[in-house]
Amino acid sequence: MSRTKNSLINLTAAMVGQLVAVPIGFVARLVFIRILGAEYLGINGLFTSILTMLSLVELGIGPAIIFSLYKPLAENDTKKVQAIMQLYKKAYTIIGTGIIVLGMGMTPFLSYLIKDVPDVNNIEIIFLLFVGNSAISYFYAYKQNLIVADQRRYIVTIYRYAFFSFLNLLQIAFLYVTRNYIFFLIVQIACTMLQNLMVARTADKLYPFLRQKTAERMDDDTVKEIKKNTGAMVSHKIGEIVTNSTDNIVISAIVGTIWVGLYSNYVLITIALNGIMGQFFSAITASIGNLGATSNKERLLVVFRRVQFATFWIFGFSAICLFYLFNPFIAVWIGKIYWLSMDTVLLLAVLFYVQGMRRAVLTFREALGLYWYDRYNPLFQTVINIGVSIALAPKFGVSGVIIGTLVSLLTTCFLVEPYYLYKKGFSAPLKSYYYRYAVYTATTAAAGGATGKFIGFITGETLSALTGKFVVCLTVPNLIFFLLFCRTKEFQYFFSLANKFVFKKVMRKTE
Repeated sequence: MSRTKNSLINLTAAMVGQLVAVPIGFVARLVFIRILGAEYLGINGLFTSILTMLSLVELGIGPAIIFSLYKPLAENDTKKVQAIMQLYKKAYTIIGTGIIVLGMGMTPFLSYLIKDVPDVNNIEIIFLLFVGNSAISYFYAYKQNLIVADQRRYIVTIYRYAFFSFLNLLQIAFLYVTRNYIFFLIVQIACTMLQNLMVARTADKLYPFLRQKTAERMDDDTVKEIKKNTGAMVSHKIGEIVTNSTDNIVISAIVGTIWVGLYSNYVLITIALNGIMGQFFSAITASIGNLGATSNKERLLVVFRRVQFATFWIFGFSAICLFYLFNPFIAVWIGKIYWLSMDTVLLLAVLFYVQGMRRAVLTFREALGLYWYDRYNPLFQTVINIGVSIALAPKFGVSGVIIGTLVSLLTTCFLVEPYYLYKKGFSAPLKSYYYRYAVYTATTAAAGGATGKFIGFITGETLSALTGKFVVCLTVPNLIFFLLFCRTKEFQYFFSLANKFVFKKVMRKTE
């Protein structure tokens, strides 16, 4: 129960943080658009994507080292944890320096990534500020990953959302007073540095041995394991970055920077949703890693099926909401002039679902350290993604870029990732995974069609219409999911867990 308890604490902290931070983030984006305009919005989205590409320098060493911490933490092997963290510190110092060097080297070539150079002053300085903000995290963040690996993610989460909310409020104030994008970015750098310093200080208090120098060296098996997983994570990092970050670059280079701004508003919404829904997976990763270090494969498969079921419910419901609420929300939030076509919206909702349904597999792959076996998959994914996106973007615009991402995922990740998880992680037949996936996807499509029938009775783009559509989206899919799956073992498990949690809360209040 300690693993379940840790996961629930981590999840609760993350959900509360998201509920506070997400509305503030949307208000900040609205203020940003009203004061600085679409040109700066496009530059902001493009430079964010470029810096994400530069994070390839990290080479996936972070997840590889985090995995190596699960076993010594479970065994309370302080000396080994200490030795691993010394390596972690050296690696991240090199990575942060590498990002600064690469960022400075890219600065003279920015014009080649922008089809229509917007009327933005000091664009090179702006880019270097993005570089500095990204590099700072690597110089300090290695300690926070020890906290995460030790099933205490809630501590990092509290700092993250507290500083995120404070940063956005401060940036809103600076925009109103100065109307200057450079000051906006300087505030961001200051908050990033302060957040990382506070987390590092907390880690030092929780783990006093971090301040001590150790003469103990890691054993050869651990070094070999880290090198092996790091080598495998290089290609995984490439695939992740291409999937999530090249879209803005392709759109900017082929379609136009203004379209990056329009697209980024929709991406902001999906990021916010992923942030909320993804907290479930972040909260349980360390606990699954602990389970993998102490339990058998049969037990792992049972837990995976529960997580796969939760993944379907979370992302099936969310994808339906996105399709029907994307444009109504944009209209109320910043105006209909920032709309994308419904064809593009449908593709975004499908992409959100396909990426979301990977989360169960990716969570277990990360927790079990199974990076090596599908290490070549992201390379094929990268080639397909970029090739199809570039081929379709001139004719289909933003939709063509999204199709490129979808095609790359369905022809690579959808086939390869679950295969190796079942073969190496569970030693179980794969057909049950695809059967469940097909049932869950068909259910989502049917629930989406039923939701559309009721949505059709609500017209207009007002706040009241948006509220009505949200109520329909909240009610219809969840009711259908409940009726179809309430008797399954997976649903009964989560229902029982919720009952125990509520019962404990009631008992505490009556004591």
